[in-house]
Amino acid sequence: MKSKKEMIRVIRTSEGEFLLDATGRKNGRGAYLCPNGGCLAKAVKNKGLERSFKQAIPKEVYEALEKEMEVLESE
Repeated sequence: MKSKKEMIRVIRTSEGEFLLDATGRKNGRGAYLCPNGGCLAKAVKNKGLERSFKQAIPKEVYEALEKEMEVLESE
């Protein structure tokens, strides 16, 4: 378990778009991941985000999240 400040928030906006929210302040339903690609891979494998958002998540969304996560890791 980590504090929310150590995690990255994945949100679903009211338009149905999924985004990474590094600030933790954007509006939308959120789920938290640790800030590395391994956590995202585990969430994909275990369908953790699908359970959190109570809906199927398209493959394109996971690919976009992977790219955003790589950018955040490189900073």
